[in-house]
Amino acid sequence: MKFRVTVLGAGFGGLELSTLLSEALGDRLDLTLIDQHDSFYFGFSKLDVMFGHQQADAVKIPYRHINKPGVKFRQEKVTSIDPNTRKVTTDKAEYESDILVVALGANYDIAATPGLTQFGNEYYSFEGAEKLRDILPSFKQGHAVVGVCGAPFKCPPAPSEGALMLHDYLVERGLRDACTISLVIPFGLPIPPSPDSSKALLKAFEERNIRFIPQRKISSVTADKKVLLDDGTELPCDLLLGIPKHVAPPVVLESGLAENGWIPVERANLRTKYPGVYAIGDVTSVGTPKAGVFAEGAAVYAAKSIIADYHGKEEAAAYTGAGSCYIEFGKGTVARVDVDFFSGPKPSGIHQEASADLVADKKLFGSSRKARWFGF
Repeated sequence: MKFRVTVLGAGFGGLELSTLLSEALGDRLDLTLIDQHDSFYFGFSKLDVMFGHQQADAVKIPYRHINKPGVKFRQEKVTSIDPNTRKVTTDKAEYESDILVVALGANYDIAATPGLTQFGNEYYSFEGAEKLRDILPSFKQGHAVVGVCGAPFKCPPAPSEGALMLHDYLVERGLRDACTISLVIPFGLPIPPSPDSSKALLKAFEERNIRFIPQRKISSVTADKKVLLDDGTELPCDLLLGIPKHVAPPVVLESGLAENGWIPVERANLRTKYPGVYAIGDVTSVGTPKAGVFAEGAAVYAAKSIIADYHGKEEAAAYTGAGSCYIEFGKGTVARVDVDFFSGPKPSGIHQEASADLVADKKLFGSSRKARWFGF
């Protein structure tokens, strides 16, 4: 009998886990990869879409291209999860498995911030980025705010990237002098684990006259073109690029897997408290940022654990919480921060200065995963 695995979510974590198990087990594997969407895209591509650098269709990779031994993809919506029996129900079928992996990511609760839907914009959903692509050309003067509405949130560098890329966008249109840009984030530094990355970003903000407002969140957006921060401060705002509050998907919350909003796991191997059930990526509270590269890293160690169990062996290594994030600095340059969350007494990051060479490195990051997961 084949080894039955059900993987919920085909993001970084689900794709890497499916690939690793296919490589290790081949035709002995019966893995069903389920996602409600028909295609994958890299998170950073939303910025390219928003600022008109790429067309939406050009950055999407259809899941139909997945062709790996022992793996089948199903475009279905998960409607219930029973972690006790590892039974999953979708809008089209039911699945039972030896191993269940939950990699459903984080949803956006846009309605949690009053006024964000009616009077603001967000660029974390693909739809929000597409909408802003059409709105940005009409912004010619006034106050722009890039702001976080809740923590934790995906890709901690992305708010800084949004502010720097907005600066470049306005410069290219000859409008920068007529506009202000403010960046509101709930951290004391742009990239807390890396003082050097934070220092470089703060210098870039100063050079570009971007106002940095740390340790604050946007609590509401008003009809009279203002945003209210969580300390009561009001900011004028003619254009808001918001980062909405993140929450676990409702089906996860209803399953009993989550505690305090997210799924707790054993840090070493990403196991949940339910036998045969793992969780990886943004849906967990493992202690790393909610970013694709960390979901991919977690998938590596979850796969090691699953494969060890299959062969009746002990697990050989524990998840290190290490990953590298690229940071768009504008002006045709990209920086990188290599972060390690679990190896030392506290998280640490090594900064690589922004350069054109790292632009190519980032492109290779994307193309290599496209080849690995989709075969081209």
